[in-house]
Amino acid sequence: MLKYLTQLIYPNNCICCYNQLVDSEIYVCTTCLLELPVTNFHTLNENDLEKVFWGRVKIEKGIAMFYYKKGGKTAKLLHALKYHNDPEIAYFLGRYYATFLKNFIKENAIDALVAIPLHKHKLRLRGYNQSEMIVKGLQEVLEIENFSEYVLRNKFTETQTKKTRFERNENVSKVFEISNENTFENKHILLIDDVITTGATIESCVNQLTQINNCKVSIGSLAFAHQGI
Repeated sequence: MLKYLTQLIYPNNCICCYNQLVDSEIYVCTTCLLELPVTNFHTLNENDLEKVFWGRVKIEKGIAMFYYKKGGKTAKLLHALKYHNDPEIAYFLGRYYATFLKNFIKENAIDALVAIPLHKHKLRLRGYNQSEMIVKGLQEVLEIENFSEYVLRNKFTETQTKKTRFERNENVSKVFEISNENTFENKHILLIDDVITTGATIESCVNQLTQINNCKVSIGSLAFAHQGI
């Protein structure tokens, strides 16, 4: 608790271990970056994230940067993304993630990025969309288009945290709409969220996008909450 309070008072500390950063470090110290549980899904076919969506919705590829474990360093990263009121954390992590994805983007002919949107009510409460900031970081490094403005969340949904998989699916059913479908025709989209657990939210958005003529969708996130971890 003392370390957490120190992080709030002195923000130049690592958001994972709360130790002071050196001049060359931003948000996360080098030690914690090296200790984060990477998935390497961008190099693996039929990985565990892709298997989550088998029989549910058609995706081309599924990638995530880190495994998520409650109480672990990835969980601390995600908490900072959402609740530290600092969108630059998400932007920094997006840029960091992008350095691993350059070959993936080229090999899979990804045309554009899309962030999972927040409802305008939740956006007002939080002040920013962490997934959108991740996408901005990715876009700057990868130099591809960002179509996030054309995907809207038209229904305010309750938090998913304590819901069953069925309840999560019901909660996010038909909550997204596409404002300019022509933009997505004949495109391969990489849809980005901060964390994927059951996949209910991102599945609902994929369903909307894949109804568009020859629109292919891959999914990506900073973290994946594998049920076996």
